[in-house]
Amino acid sequence: MSTRLDIPTPALIIDRQRLDRNIGAMARWAGEVGITLRPHAKTHKTPEVARLQLEAGAPGLAVATLGEAETFAEAGVDNLFIAYPLWVGDATKARRLVALAERVHLRVGVDSAEAAGHLGGAVRRTSLEALIEIDCGHHRSGVRPTAAAAVADAAARAGLMVVGVFTFPGHGSRPGMPAQAAKDEADALEEATAKLEAAGHAVQVRSGGSTPTAHHTVAGIVTEIRPGTYVFNDAQQVALGTCRAEDLALSAVATVVSIPSDDRAVLDAGSKVLGADRPPWLEGYGLLPDFPRATVTSLSEHHAVVALGTGPGYLRRGDQVRIVPNHVCNAVNLVDELVVVDEGAIVGTWQVRARGKNA
Repeated sequence: MSTRLDIPTPALIIDRQRLDRNIGAMARWAGEVGITLRPHAKTHKTPEVARLQLEAGAPGLAVATLGEAETFAEAGVDNLFIAYPLWVGDATKARRLVALAERVHLRVGVDSAEAAGHLGGAVRRTSLEALIEIDCGHHRSGVRPTAAAAVADAAARAGLMVVGVFTFPGHGSRPGMPAQAAKDEADALEEATAKLEAAGHAVQVRSGGSTPTAHHTVAGIVTEIRPGTYVFNDAQQVALGTCRAEDLALSAVATVVSIPSDDRAVLDAGSKVLGADRPPWLEGYGLLPDFPRATVTSLSEHHAVVALGTGPGYLRRGDQVRIVPNHVCNAVNLVDELVVVDEGAIVGTWQVRARGKNA
């Protein structure tokens, strides 16, 4: 790093200017093309970042879990979509869902008649909107478009207000796939909409999107996108061409603790800070933006081993080094707080309040 930070390492830091630019750029683009931007908060899990997104024009947030939704509701966010096929199979979760639905404008995901029945039984007369989850090619959760109407019918019978459909083009997170995944997304949502409307359901929302596919979104078919990673970006997004190095707003600061040989250094940020994600198409376990010749070749829980490449000698014990995680969402969920830096100076810390809220 050009400026040494007086903080214990390893630590995750946010470049405040880059964060603001990323939030503003995505908000402006969505406004220009006429698509609602509902950021996915599972990336940052932090109320301060959420407030910046709402101030930039987002009507609300998407979250992955009931626990995340509760955390952001407590922070004052009053419009939330749990973009997940919730299974409400116990009384405690049912009570939590009802309490949340009475506090905020809440939408939930549904992808089966059985789950719809459980949801309807849990909330009973509580107002709750539902979106039917569609599989557009990622082959995770969701139903094929041809089955959307049957799930919507079941949801309506259970007392849920069906307001639309949603999907996740996750197969766009591979090289060469973002544009195709965005097309698959649009095709699936359009077909599912036709099925629902033919069955008498009014479709107000067609929600999709991810950071890699966002700028390929077919406006007019997709009405809402839920990217998350764009606020910070990460090594995967650089490799996919979704962002530039200057768009990387979050990194880990690590200290060189060992130099076993001229061509190898060891840092104090391992998998318990960076996460261990490495898709087969990505080189290394993180990106060192200030040392392009170096590669993070392996991670242990508290060690990052760095191959220095040609020209040994440019790292010394005690040096601070920035590492950009491969997958920023996992890294953020591993720490209690994020250190905010502006022009090389620490200006605050933000608590990762939704950390570990997985249920």
